[in-house]
Amino acid sequence: MDIIIGLLIIAVGAFCQSSSYTPINKIRDWSWETYWLIQGIFAWLVFPFLGALLAVPEGESLFSLYASAPKESLLTIFFGILWGIGGLTFGLSMRYLGVALGQSLALGTCAGLGTILTPLFLGRPGDLTASVIAGVIVTLAGIAVIGVAGHMKSSTLSDEEKKKAVKDFNFTKGVAVALLAGFMSACFNIGLGFGADLNFGDRTDAIFRSLPATFLVTVGGFLTNAVYCLYQNARNRTFSDYGKGSLWLNNIVFCALAGLLWYSQFFGLSLGKGFLTDSPALMTFSWCILMALNVTFSNVWGIILKEWKGCSRKTVSVLIAGIIILIISSFLPELLK
Repeated sequence: MDIIIGLLIIAVGAFCQSSSYTPINKIRDWSWETYWLIQGIFAWLVFPFLGALLAVPEGESLFSLYASAPKESLLTIFFGILWGIGGLTFGLSMRYLGVALGQSLALGTCAGLGTILTPLFLGRPGDLTASVIAGVIVTLAGIAVIGVAGHMKSSTLSDEEKKKAVKDFNFTKGVAVALLAGFMSACFNIGLGFGADLNFGDRTDAIFRSLPATFLVTVGGFLTNAVYCLYQNARNRTFSDYGKGSLWLNNIVFCALAGLLWYSQFFGLSLGKGFLTDSPALMTFSWCILMALNVTFSNVWGIILKEWKGCSRKTVSVLIAGIIILIISSFLPELLK
């Protein structure tokens, strides 16, 4: 029963993440670099910090925790910086491919590499059991099927229909950007691996133990994104966005909502893993589960946002088959153990 609860919690977090780009559509008259930076303050600093505080017992502090393990803390931030590059290109993948296909390709690459590379970087190749590898393969198969559906979509829609669904649609450029985004985004899980011991042991509830490491990873990612966004503000002369006082209430509310929804995936991952401790395979595979469910729900949103409107039944059937494969992959390591 605990395993079912853990998977459901991760699923809720994945649904929230896949919904996080919806509030951004409500942001008015700000450039991309401006709203990306402001939502990032909430997504990568404010909410992760509040989450990390849940792991701190009375009489202790996050600063003392990080100071007691400087090497692990710095490595966690470093991989967060690398992940931040993935976060930047992640947004571009959706710009060129749309929410459904862009998230699918980027998160698929992220899922496989994040799951496999983390134990290897940590010197624990034994964690990559046959059931975990099988789960990764099936997850990637599901992603590949969805990629086929995306290719079928791009080959059948007219240029006018492509631009209507995704204004800057560019399949070739989008795929290249999405693969880079996925590779760099996998560094998030590697960072979590190096920060796995950044908690107060038995004094921290199991469901909160990865939250201090999560905060350090997102701090690293914020640094990367902040430098890039401020550079774009200067280059595009959009610093004036911050002076549009009449827009702040509306835009801050939707930036905060987007940030909260985005962070929910990692808050849910931490809570969910607290219920998976009796299954080492699922603990190792949990990153892949989160990414697979992110892809699943992102495609649901893609359907809702009519990104697949005008496609043939065959194309939609292939898409649905890929989603079903991803759902099955979430349970596979437990079934095969």
